[in-house]
Amino acid sequence: MEKINLLEECRDAKSIVISGHVRPDGDCVGSCMAMYLYLKKALPGVEITLCLEKPSEVFQCIQDFECIDSDFQAAVPDVFIALDCEQSRLGEAQPLFEGAKKRINIDHHVSNVGGCGNVNYVVPGLSSTAELVYDLFDKSYLDEEIAKAVYIGIIHDTGIFKYSNTSPKTLRIAAELIEYGFDFPAIIDETFYEKTYVQNQLLGRALLESIVFMDGKCIVSAINRKILDFYNAQPKDLEGIVNHLRIIKGVECAIFMYETGNLEYKVSLRSCKYIDVSRIASYFGGGGHVRAAGCSMNGNFYDVINNISRQIVRQMKEQ
Repeated sequence: MEKINLLEECRDAKSIVISGHVRPDGDCVGSCMAMYLYLKKALPGVEITLCLEKPSEVFQCIQDFECIDSDFQAAVPDVFIALDCEQSRLGEAQPLFEGAKKRINIDHHVSNVGGCGNVNYVVPGLSSTAELVYDLFDKSYLDEEIAKAVYIGIIHDTGIFKYSNTSPKTLRIAAELIEYGFDFPAIIDETFYEKTYVQNQLLGRALLESIVFMDGKCIVSAINRKILDFYNAQPKDLEGIVNHLRIIKGVECAIFMYETGNLEYKVSLRSCKYIDVSRIASYFGGGGHVRAAGCSMNGNFYDVINNISRQIVRQMKEQ
């Protein structure tokens, strides 16, 4: 897709709202914060608002993190920039998107073919939306804080450069970013590896109670509402569990789910080599990437696993 001129698209706007998907992950937070900091600097005098569900506190290291509007109190803007998702995943920000005079969509998910705005820059399969927004930035406005936000977005969607979506260009961009001087080893520890005691308890429980099936090629674990309440935990405390399941020797597909309501689960899927989990997630109304995707599903634990298993078997037969 042809690259857009971001500043030209926003030039006549008096108000801009930036937002991303519900339950924002590192790429969503990093790209949204980078866009916010960049436009505040490049377009002085324009009202810039970042509307986003409250992210994890691990991202407090990003400048102006406290400026995020998690109450969605912004008025309908001249320009709405939707990052890292299509409009159905904007949550409470969707009415602002639909009412905006101009809707810009920047995304890298394979499930968002063509984009959902009247101006789109969607490159499926790229490492991250953060890499995309970096491509659109006029580098004369970049500084240490903007570079740090972009870097955070990239490392979270590439698994610190170990996922197959990492390209030589991704690594060159990372090299350019760390030249701005931020403490990138500390950022990796603080936003990627560091866990609270409760988060580690939940991880331990998820690993202990996991089940392997399909001759060890698949693994599943689930956390129900009762366990979340027992630990006084939130869904954000479950981030990263599915990746620990994925790296177990012999596993091709990892499934982690947690209960969000009566007979309702949020499901995260990861694969290693040949299962396209974005196809599975899309089949059940979700989306994502070839190696990392998610969806919401109804039914009990066994209903969900049986339905996902059928899709995994179908792809295995294709192989």
